[in-house]
Amino acid sequence: MLDGEKRLFLRLGDRVQHTAYEEWGVGAVVEVMTSIVPGGTCIVRVLFEDGKQRTFINDMDSELCCCYRGVRKEWRLDFGGVRRAARNPVRRRLSDSH
Repeated sequence: MLDGEKRLFLRLGDRVQHTAYEEWGVGAVVEVMTSIVPGGTCIVRVLFEDGKQRTFINDMDSELCCCYRGVRKEWRLDFGGVRRAARNPVRRRLSDSH
């Protein structure tokens, strides 16, 4: 990591939930601000389903980072259109004629 580079938890467009405030609903990161000043702060703004924007610290090197304060990413895996495997695949019996 370069001197002054921050370890960010959230990126623009990430979807999140807050473990302590389920009533807020799912949120989306709508703004990321990272200070270029040494020791400056990094913050994110998240728009939640309740219609309110909330601001969080986004620097993972800070004990006040939202990742340590209950904000959790909603992880989605994209397999590029690969079909999901069946839970109970058809098993083929080997014939005794081998």
